[in-house]
Amino acid sequence: MGQDIIVIGAGIGGLAAALQLSATGARVTVLEAAPGPGGKMRSLPSAAGPVDAGPTVLTLAPVFERLFAQAGAVLSDHVTLIPLPCLARHYWDDGTRLDLFADPGRNRAGIAQVFGTRAARQFDAFAARARRLFDAFDAPMMQAAAPSQAALAAAVLRRPRLLADMAPGRSLAGLAFSTLSEPKLAQLVARYATYVGGSPWAAPALLSLIWEAEARGVWAVAGGMNALARAIEALARAKGARFHYDCPVRRITLTDGRATGVETAQGRIPADAVLFNGDPRALATGLLGDAARGAVRKAAVAPRSLSAHVAAFAGRATGPDLAYHTVFFGQDPRAEFAALQAGRVPGDATLYICAQDRATGAAPALERFEIIRNAPPLSPMSGQQEPAPCPLQMTRRLADFGLTFDPAPTPAELTGPAGFDALFPASLGSLYGRSPKGLTAALKRPRARSLVPGLYLCGGGAHPGAGVPMAALSGRHAAEAIATDLAFTSTCRPTAMPGGMSTASRRTAGAPSR
Repeated sequence: MGQDIIVIGAGIGGLAAALQLSATGARVTVLEAAPGPGGKMRSLPSAAGPVDAGPTVLTLAPVFERLFAQAGAVLSDHVTLIPLPCLARHYWDDGTRLDLFADPGRNRAGIAQVFGTRAARQFDAFAARARRLFDAFDAPMMQAAAPSQAALAAAVLRRPRLLADMAPGRSLAGLAFSTLSEPKLAQLVARYATYVGGSPWAAPALLSLIWEAEARGVWAVAGGMNALARAIEALARAKGARFHYDCPVRRITLTDGRATGVETAQGRIPADAVLFNGDPRALATGLLGDAARGAVRKAAVAPRSLSAHVAAFAGRATGPDLAYHTVFFGQDPRAEFAALQAGRVPGDATLYICAQDRATGAAPALERFEIIRNAPPLSPMSGQQEPAPCPLQMTRRLADFGLTFDPAPTPAELTGPAGFDALFPASLGSLYGRSPKGLTAALKRPRARSLVPGLYLCGGGAHPGAGVPMAALSGRHAAEAIATDLAFTSTCRPTAMPGGMSTASRRTAGAPSR
């Protein structure tokens, strides 16, 4: 109790760690270069109010219920979550439309109506596979602070069927197109690789478990996703954490090989431990000082995951009926991802739209929208150069589906890879850290304990990976590592569940799964 902890970065991982550590009595100081909390979970001003410009929904809500409970609070007292019965709406060029729901029965009926009963049976089998994989790897992988190949192998040995479910040596696209006879449905399933910044033709088939994470429930956050970041920050403040914004850290300082503080424009701040909530590549490239270069191995930060072009704006939509989540698919997914792998922005790309004001039903005349198109990260040799991003290519493609916006998004409302690299230094615009390419990619991400004593890591670039709940879990792992290493007398409140957080079972809603 009473140690001084510095958290660099107020992204969701840093916020989760700051809350958990401050609840134990540590003196926590959070230093953030941006003017407010949230990191990639950011919002931008628009004519209709703040609009999300990062993650758009919450999955695995029990992760956050546990986080608040460990701090002696109730999530619903601080944040309003709106369950979305329709997980996503999907359109193809020939006019095909398919909605997917949290209810398996509705999915079965909808797929059968659009693609036939055979396709519905095949999707049921895919969903069952995803459920088995999620249940098997949740504890030894996502919930474990330091997963090992031995632990994962043991999980497979206990359930021999998992080996076939994992489809080792096959990509997610390979699995999808070989087990789903309807190409459109396979294209939909393969796209889940992009949720963690990967190409469906390079990401392992194991990532089919992402469907199960979404199938367990998707929630919109009243006030936008950044409202969740602000709620965690407010609770951490109430527990004693201090936050300093517009305060970039210049260097992490070491004494006798151990991290003992940071330097800012205002001077040096000493600490018993330093937690870095940023892209680990910033450490590897020396952005925070040569002394911290050895904190992560180069293999932990390369190759890079995908970036994106993100338009966040307000307008009036005319055309196809939009759900909160709507996906407009490109015509040739293989060509789309071949272009991305080659470092080019595809001309024919899948586009995702979040209609932020449709979470509760009828939307106002002037709505808030976020459009996302996958893009390659910057090349390390590019000098951060890329063509100035322009939204015309996206809006023209949407016009092919009959969808138009008035006013249309402007270049000032669009962020591309170079913009994200400026926001998240040394990331090369990559939004998900290391690429998920390869079956063992997840094991190569840096862990909570860096290679420099006293320096810890959290965020989407660290284990267990990208996504809002995963980044929050990384904050938990880091907080527990710091607490253990500094010999806190108590790492959690008496109400905390031993062994950490668990995710929710579909059948038991908010209750923890086995």
